[in-house]
Amino acid sequence: MADNHSFLAFDCGATSGRAVLATFSNHSFEMKEVYRFPSGIICLGGKYYWDILAIYQHFLNCLKDLGRQGIVPDSIGIDTWGVDFGFVADDGSLLGNPRAYRDPYTEGIPEKVFETIPREELYGATGIQIMNFNSIFQLYAQTGEGFAPLRYASHILFMPDLLSYMLTGKQVCEYTIASTSGMMDQGTRQFNKALLEKLGIRTDVLLPIVQPGEVIGTLRKGIADSCGLPQIPVIAVAGHDTASAIAAVPATDEKFAYLSSGTWSLMGIETPAPVINEASTRLNFTNEGGIDGTTRFLKNITGMWLLEQCRKVWEVEGRTYKYSGMEAMARSEEDFPSIVNPDDPRFAAPANMVQAIDDYLRETGQPLPKNDAQYISCIYHSLAARYKEVVEMLQGFAPFSIEKLHVIGGGSANDTMSQWTANAIGRPVVAGPMEATAIGNVMLQARTAGLVKDRWDMRALIAKTFSVKSFTPNN
Repeated sequence: MADNHSFLAFDCGATSGRAVLATFSNHSFEMKEVYRFPSGIICLGGKYYWDILAIYQHFLNCLKDLGRQGIVPDSIGIDTWGVDFGFVADDGSLLGNPRAYRDPYTEGIPEKVFETIPREELYGATGIQIMNFNSIFQLYAQTGEGFAPLRYASHILFMPDLLSYMLTGKQVCEYTIASTSGMMDQGTRQFNKALLEKLGIRTDVLLPIVQPGEVIGTLRKGIADSCGLPQIPVIAVAGHDTASAIAAVPATDEKFAYLSSGTWSLMGIETPAPVINEASTRLNFTNEGGIDGTTRFLKNITGMWLLEQCRKVWEVEGRTYKYSGMEAMARSEEDFPSIVNPDDPRFAAPANMVQAIDDYLRETGQPLPKNDAQYISCIYHSLAARYKEVVEMLQGFAPFSIEKLHVIGGGSANDTMSQWTANAIGRPVVAGPMEATAIGNVMLQARTAGLVKDRWDMRALIAKTFSVKSFTPNN
């Protein structure tokens, strides 16, 4: 590995984003956050949008800061959440802000789609779990609305590709982000246009899909000049944030499951091909694109959303807790016996999460928590129990023995949750790195630059660079 390379990752989440600069030197690298910004949803006329221009302006602000400091990255990569997209006109104009997946306009849309394409047929073609905000359902709803940006669009661009276009003027459709749409054929790894045509969805707006590592283009000259930078290349990394995160799992072989832990928990395995059969359909697993031609076979689980929403209730009532304090509270009530199913629909958007938990426990004949610590213990144990169920489901599909669970993302910092998860699943848990998404983003750029060869080379370097914690079952 040559010395003195640096790569800039724009890692955009649904509530906030950040820019991370990775510096490679002497067969190792270090990460530094150089910019942070909010990303929020705007409601206008009953529709919910992402403020894409505000995000773009934050990108420019970051690049200007780097220019003033004389920092010139070798390349830039962008990752975001999945499914959402915007439109570009034939003259290159941006056609408004992208609709947000939390917009309720897709409620009831899957059932309407199934009248034309049965649920099993749709899943059999795309391998994507049925969730009402999938891109295919958004486009079907927009078609029914006569949504003007779709009517006048030349191309659809998913969120990371749209932001790359704004920086470079070049349009691509990257594989991992396209794979979340519910529109991609798992065999050809291109969009299933015949499927979409049955639903009356325009297919001429879809671009061919490219694999991670593609050089999209360079910064537009006007942007580069205004920021005091050269025309830096922009790389199509694994544009879906979970795909970038899984690329950063510091595993040594394929015999692992992963848990990307945060508000949502994404638990799965890395497989050489999609898993589409009666069982995966019934259990609503999803097949999303990974790097090196792999498939991320996974299940979405409601994660720390329950705790976050309880915390909001307690704050209104005058009790404010830090996450470290809540860990200690959970341990103090470790023997509280009640658990809930985190994926019960009542927990999706309740007016009061504490009340929703109470209602569930009453209906299932379990003791109600008597204090906040018992609620926290209940949530931790409930998540661990759900993780056990999903790991056993995954083992039924995996062509290998699942020997350990790698926990990445913000939840990897929760030692108590990691230990209780190890106890529940009966397997070792390896926690970290916490900043997996940004790490995966920059490692894809490093691979494009020729500094590493493949995902195993990437993972070996990550394991060498970042410390992790291991937890063995102790019950």
